[in-house]
Amino acid sequence: MPMLLRSLDAVILCGGLGTRLREETEFRPKPMVEIGGKPILWHIMRRYHKYGVRRFILCLGYKGDAIRDYFLNYRLRNADFSIGLKSHDVTVLSDETTEDWEVVLCETGDTTMTGGRIKRALHHVRSDDFFVTYGDGVADIDIGKLWNAHQTAGRLATVTAVHPSSRYGEIAVKNDAVLHFAEKPQVHDGWINGGFFVFKRKAFQNLSDEPGVVLESDVLPRLVENGQLGAYQHDGFWQCMDTYREMLLLNSLWESGNAPWL
Repeated sequence: MPMLLRSLDAVILCGGLGTRLREETEFRPKPMVEIGGKPILWHIMRRYHKYGVRRFILCLGYKGDAIRDYFLNYRLRNADFSIGLKSHDVTVLSDETTEDWEVVLCETGDTTMTGGRIKRALHHVRSDDFFVTYGDGVADIDIGKLWNAHQTAGRLATVTAVHPSSRYGEIAVKNDAVLHFAEKPQVHDGWINGGFFVFKRKAFQNLSDEPGVVLESDVLPRLVENGQLGAYQHDGFWQCMDTYREMLLLNSLWESGNAPWL
């Protein structure tokens, strides 16, 4: 399975404003907010890499330069090195912790919505099928099982359904097919949109890359209408980082040594 998934790309949405976490996002984009000294984005990428994925396409927007700078200097952040102050020559002395990742940094606009970001980054995707996820949530999801569910269903898209509170997008599921998709309903219980998608390129074939195109309201409901959105039901750990309280929760799990998403 790791070798098979190695050929697939993961698109990560990193450009949102993160307004509900303003304590942190006033100074940096939400994917760069840290859990245990590492950006939540790093934790998400590490989960995919555990199952063989090694190429990531980051859809940048709000304060995207912080993400660019992080990866441009990633090797030196994680290595011992010497620098000649006059010559500016840098010699890496050890870089044992550097991950074997290829990271594509794609500018998709400060105000572009989720659907437009994916469409604008699609020319960087190499294969017909690819992963997509948000840059602000972690889970102990089995990426291999998600991929198998997508392959078995044979639909244009698969969304991971999880069980947290109803302030997220609710999904009605029957026989692994999505029957209804409502983003952030007022009062409902049941499965909700946990991100961690798999898409076929065709799912975005006739989609505009205009900034206002929203994945959750312009793309997913259309796929539901055509019977082309499958669901992978994940009963394990899942937690987004929308608020300061959720950031503290994730950091406490890390510090306790009980971080389920590792």
